[in-house]
Parts: sequence; C-alpha cells; structure tokens
Amino acid sequence: MTVNHQLPTTKNERVEEVFDLFIKHMQEFFEEAKLNHEEYTNFVNWADRLGRSGELPLYADVFLETHVLQAMYTELPGTQPSLLGPYYVENAPFLEPDENGVVELTQREDEEGELFYFSGTVKNVDGEILKNAEVDFWQNDASAKYSNFDSDAPDFNLRGRFITDDEGRFTVKTFIPVPYSIPDQGPTGEFLGYMDQHPMRPAHLHIMFKSEGHETLITQVFFEGDEWMETDVAQGVRDELITDPVDKGDYKESHLEFVLRKEN
Repeated sequence: MTVNHQLPTTKNERVEEVFDLFIKHMQEFFEEAKLNHEEYTNFVNWADRLGRSGELPLYADVFLETHVLQAMYTELPGTQPSLLGPYYVENAPFLEPDENGVVELTQREDEEGELFYFSGTVKNVDGEILKNAEVDFWQNDASAKYSNFDSDAPDFNLRGRFITDDEGRFTVKTFIPVPYSIPDQGPTGEFLGYMDQHPMRPAHLHIMFKSEGHETLITQVFFEGDEWMETDVAQGVRDELITDPVDKGDYKESHLEFVLRKEN
C-alpha cells in the first residue's frame, strides 16, 4: 500500500521570511551564549515545561509584547499602545451615563477601594474630536483580582463599555486599582527567579478605544508614585499614560487625553 504524504500546496512567503529570521537569530543566540550541552538541554526542558503549562502567552506578555509594540509605534504619532494583558473579556455590558455624563462601572454594592473619577478626551492625530467612540474599560479590584478569572466577584465586575459624548469626552466612576503579581508558580516564575526579577505589575487601568476609520487603541493608564512603576515586570509603563489623581476629599479624580491614529 502506498502512503501519500501530501505537502502544503501554497507557499506563504511572509511566514518563510519570519521563521527564517527566527531560526537565524536563535542560532546566533546559542553561539553568543556559548551554551554547553547540559545548559542547552536544561533550556529545551524549560521551554517544554513552558509550553505544557499553558504559560507561553503569559511569558510573551511579560517579555516580548512591549518590545513588539515599541518597535511598531514609537516613531508614530498618537497615544502609545500598551499590553492587552491576559484578563480581557469580550462583550462587557454597555453602560449608559447618568444625567451628569458619568458612567458608573459595574460594581458590587459593597465594593471596596478608593473612589475614583477618571475622565478622558478622545481625538485623532489631526486633532479632530471623536464622538461616539467605543470605550472598553476594565481593571482589578481591591483584592488585586479580575472578575471572570480568579475572583469571587460577579462576572463583568469593574468592566464595561460606553461611548464618548459629542465632545469626545467620557467620565468613569470607579475605584483606584491596585498592584498585583503575575502568576509566578510555574515556568515563567522560575525564569523570573533566575533573573532575580520580582513578578509585580504597578496598578493600572485597561482601556480599549474603537472609532470608525481609526486604528483600535489598546492601552493602560498608570498612577504617579506607584512603587512598582519603575520596575514593572512587563515593562509596559508609558510616561504619557501616567496620571496623578487629585485628592478631592472623599474621592480622587484625574484626566488624560487619548489620540487615535487613522487607518491606512
């Protein structure tokens, strides 16, 4: 009996180009590192554990994505993107603003934390106001947990979508997020241990902006004075996205401007 091992019929030149570069630089890495066979075997075994544990996306978030984004966007106008992160959930509920234009993020009646009003203005690189832009907003709670993941909070807690007003503005009523540790009990944590690197991320808000005719912007907002900001394990902090909330007594507030790039 003849077995026919059919090969792919369509060549993808871009895939070939990228993987040729990947192999080339991996080989150069091994040459430069001058690994002995035991070290090489340990490296391969660690990479195998990384894959089997399901932590490859986590590892890529921490050590690769920031550098990819910087290579893509640093020289371009507009707000710099940051990591999507592993805790994004699609189809968060749409929220309507109150009579004062404030959107209250979905939350428990006894939600703990420091009350925070965060406002923003959304424009494009030509300075045009982007009204009716969709804003997708999520964050952790006072226990450093994200809803829909390792949390006892209801689904979509501290998550929500809404649109900007006719002036491209929005205001969210929420709570100051808190720093948290990325998962560090598996191969990614093992790698951090080898590097004597802590697993902490500074407190941040996640925001995704969508507006017709513009590139989707995924970014994060950080807080002045956070002890982990200078050594963020994911290196995701952008200076232009650091906010310094103003203390208003029983709440804090701050404002940032976000600038979207037009689609090519």
